[in-house]
Amino acid sequence: MATKGKFIVFEGIDGSGKSSQMRLLAQYLGDRGVRVHLTCEPTQSPIGSLLRDCLTGKLDTDERTIAALFAADRLHHIYGSEDGILARLDAGESVLCDRFYFSSLAYNGGMAESEWVKQLNTPAMNACVPDLVVFIDLTPEDAMARILRRGKTDRYESVGLLEKIRTGYLKAFENVPSEKLAFIKSEQEKSDTQQHIRNAVDRVYGF
Repeated sequence: MATKGKFIVFEGIDGSGKSSQMRLLAQYLGDRGVRVHLTCEPTQSPIGSLLRDCLTGKLDTDERTIAALFAADRLHHIYGSEDGILARLDAGESVLCDRFYFSSLAYNGGMAESEWVKQLNTPAMNACVPDLVVFIDLTPEDAMARILRRGKTDRYESVGLLEKIRTGYLKAFENVPSEKLAFIKSEQEKSDTQQHIRNAVDRVYGF
């Protein structure tokens, strides 16, 4: 029977660089002999595709609908029989996930009724607890500068909203045990940020 894999979640406001840092960590773990599966939310499922249309403005909808779609997409992500997070972990793979329920608490919880958003996500919160949450912190001003260099924005990408979302993250992390949260400052050099992440992840694996 395979040893259960580790579940590591990457969080941060838009522009924080978490997706790039997650890929760098996957390469590092692979070089250490760890079987790694990369995934993200919204997922590539039909629910996730609908969500991306909402986030990019292709489909006009309100925040409550988006919050409900994220909760549904997340449950499908967790419980999928072949490609779901739990199935991957049970097969001995480590799963690195770009966004999880903390994103809903931070983003949707600041735009819709926060307690309702939390209730929507309670089944996911009970079903799949991360071994480590990597939060990459960056000022909203610096994040927007990166986003504008990219040349396109989505629903949440303004300095004011990103400031509100960052505050939402800090509130969402209040009940996370310190050993399960790596609060990483986004450095000017990607390699420096990555080294801080690896230091935290090494403790999870006992390297």
